[in-house]
Amino acid sequence: MKAKTASPETAVLTAERKLHNTWVYIKRHWQLYLLFLLPAVALTLVFKYAPMGGVLIAFQKYNPFRGIWGSEWVGFKNFTRFMSSPDFQRYLINTLKLSVYGLLWGFPIPILLAFLLNRIESKKIKQKVQLVLYMPNFISVIVLCGIVRVLLSVTGPVNGLLHTSINFMTLPEAFRPIYIISGIWQGAGWASIMYTASLSNASKDLKEAAMIDGAKLIQQIDEENHVEPMQVVLSENQIKAMSIRGVTLHLPQNDIDRLFIPEKYVLRDLDAGQCTVLLYPKHQYSYVPIGDSKKRLNIQGDRLSEFLGSSINPMHNHTE
Repeated sequence: MKAKTASPETAVLTAERKLHNTWVYIKRHWQLYLLFLLPAVALTLVFKYAPMGGVLIAFQKYNPFRGIWGSEWVGFKNFTRFMSSPDFQRYLINTLKLSVYGLLWGFPIPILLAFLLNRIESKKIKQKVQLVLYMPNFISVIVLCGIVRVLLSVTGPVNGLLHTSINFMTLPEAFRPIYIISGIWQGAGWASIMYTASLSNASKDLKEAAMIDGAKLIQQIDEENHVEPMQVVLSENQIKAMSIRGVTLHLPQNDIDRLFIPEKYVLRDLDAGQCTVLLYPKHQYSYVPIGDSKKRLNIQGDRLSEFLGSSINPMHNHTE
């Protein structure tokens, strides 16, 4: 019996009918949606738009006794006076320097912190480190300035470590580094939350594959860039499982229960019915021995190729 397929016209009519039913439901229960949106709209108006009324001060000859509505309106006179000042160019350049340097130095720090936090395996240690990193964000600017002043004072810990007696707070050339570093210290931990959350949502399968693969990151980069891998054609009895993540090997005669090869090192030839893996001679491959699923051992690539021993050929690069 042939299954009925809906025509394009029927699909369009169905979508329009669903949209119409949705609008009917919203109109019928508009009080519920209004109640749901009201707190968010009220908070936005009070804390985002209402404070913008203070911008009017820039266009007035402001008198605190008369207030915003009673002060004299002068238009762009304040701006003209400021821009015609002989020090305006210096103010502008210093402001731009602080912004650019703060961005250049402050942008990568949260990302590096997120990577470092992601490498901590212990949850308890990770939580304590995060607490220390996030804490400065909740310190007010006044308290933060006091802490910086104590740290950099003549009798402070910085001079104690350097065995000097320099008053850093009075040095003009020290202002910019102090300003940027203290800002990074206060906000870097909190800014790393987004990157930490992104890394925590990364596929655990890829992480497990890398762990089972066994090589350190620096070793992988160095060997893959300077050493040509060997091609090893696998036989059916050597393959325990195959997936889009890679190939799991099973070599009982060599006491290897599971040895995972990631997909990036696997060459599949569907026409010939063959599966080939790339092995680096000095690369350390991690495997699970037979009889102990919790144990992890390492085997070097050249020795693993001897165990496999099936049509081993060096991989040549023909591009010049």
